[in-house]
Amino acid sequence: MTRKFAFNDPDVVVIIGSGAGGATLAHELARKGVDKIVMLEAGRHFTQADFENDEWAMFNKLSWLDKRISAGGWHHTKTYPNLPAWIVKAVGGSTVHWSGVALRFQEHDFHTRTTYGAVAGANVLDWPITLQELQPYYELAEKKMGVAGSRASGLPPMPESNQTKVVAAGARKIGYRRIIRPVASNSEPYDGRPGCMQIGFCMQGCKIGAKWSTLYTEVPRAQETGRVELRPESMALQIRHDKAGKVDGVLYADRKGRQVLQKARLVCVAGNSIESPRLLLNSASPMFPDGLANSSGQVGRNYMNHSTAAALAIHRKPVYMNRGFDIGAVIADEVPPDTRRGFNGGYYLEGLALGLPYAAAFMKPGGWGRDVTSALEMYDHMTAIWVCGEDMAREQNAITLHPAEKDQYGLPVPIVSKTYHGNDEAIAAHGLGQFRKLSEAVGATRVIDMPAYPASHNMGTNRMSERARDGVVNKWGRAHDIANLYISDGSQFTSSSAANPTLTIVALAIRQAEHIAAELKRGTL
Repeated sequence: MTRKFAFNDPDVVVIIGSGAGGATLAHELARKGVDKIVMLEAGRHFTQADFENDEWAMFNKLSWLDKRISAGGWHHTKTYPNLPAWIVKAVGGSTVHWSGVALRFQEHDFHTRTTYGAVAGANVLDWPITLQELQPYYELAEKKMGVAGSRASGLPPMPESNQTKVVAAGARKIGYRRIIRPVASNSEPYDGRPGCMQIGFCMQGCKIGAKWSTLYTEVPRAQETGRVELRPESMALQIRHDKAGKVDGVLYADRKGRQVLQKARLVCVAGNSIESPRLLLNSASPMFPDGLANSSGQVGRNYMNHSTAAALAIHRKPVYMNRGFDIGAVIADEVPPDTRRGFNGGYYLEGLALGLPYAAAFMKPGGWGRDVTSALEMYDHMTAIWVCGEDMAREQNAITLHPAEKDQYGLPVPIVSKTYHGNDEAIAAHGLGQFRKLSEAVGATRVIDMPAYPASHNMGTNRMSERARDGVVNKWGRAHDIANLYISDGSQFTSSSAANPTLTIVALAIRQAEHIAAELKRGTL
């Protein structure tokens, strides 16, 4: 049942974004009886029939390719100057193309300032919540998403691919023992969705719907309640507020380019760590000259996207890493913090299978030659790894607005500035070294380190904090400055952890929905 809500209805809850945070929040609020919800999504509404088992075709179809500028000291300024992050512009957001890795944060991740102390050149801060507070919501998230191997879902682990077996064997040979495979894809039929068929095109949109995505779970289920209206191709331009400083509407451009104002009782922003702060900054007014919720000056600051590196190993015999689920073995032995390694925090080694087109593109961006072609000739003998480590929050790593250049909506183009902290570089180097060791331990003849490719793990920029001066939102994701404005995506993260962020985004959205529904019932929103 689809309802439509009036533009001038002041009782509407407006959610901006339909990814892991926004769509989960919409569904959970609707289940709790919140009656009028409008979900704005900048991208198109694709269906599984639109998915193709073709890497580049789906990259061009799904990706957020509106102009962005990479700045700062990271290599993206040369290798990917206009693609600082590979995210999706479509209903479902990046849950359409995510790898499916579903990892929980560890206890120390919520206490980085307490654990590491003051880190020179960084802006580390403790979260205002603990792992203990979030544990029950992790359980709910794992059950909702169908995490294979999770006690909450009851699903068995995903079958082992050849890539899993080779990487795991090498890991064990060098002494690793914590080899896991927690992925939010059905290892057998679950929750009305089929079991994984091991097709291997997981990051191009799961054509059969085994992998969890809000596109075909939270979004349609929210709509079925009759309490949620989805408006695709609706780009949020500005959040408006009244004379008292409370938000009261969202101005957006619809699919025909018309500017429409949707009145609102409260606004929840879930547009990812680039678009969410960009929207707050673009919503500056005489009352909020530096942007909404920005009395601390922290909106857009502390951008994190994990300390990453990637590598390929070529083995003596065929591996066929392209066959099977895209994530193989995930090695967790290096996650616990141990400063004897020369850095704070830790990292996962994730066996992320690359398709041939991506292997060719990422191995040597913009380059070619015999070193590349000789490797590609051995593609069927390859394994691949992605180092996913904790990224230090830094104020200088930020989303800012270009002073002159505008996009197709007339908004300033976002500048994504990132310069690695020495801690980030140490994690990446250590991870690459360990992958080389484990690969050579099982006879790899060649290991190729690659520059980190654009990651979708965007975090920070509207971070949680106990004190208003240190961040943007409180422990519920509620803006310190504006009582009826919430952040509902990964931009509220205070630290990055080494864990992929999606599971935590979903857990926080479930928790936030519980809070918002209670506040609405009490009449305090």
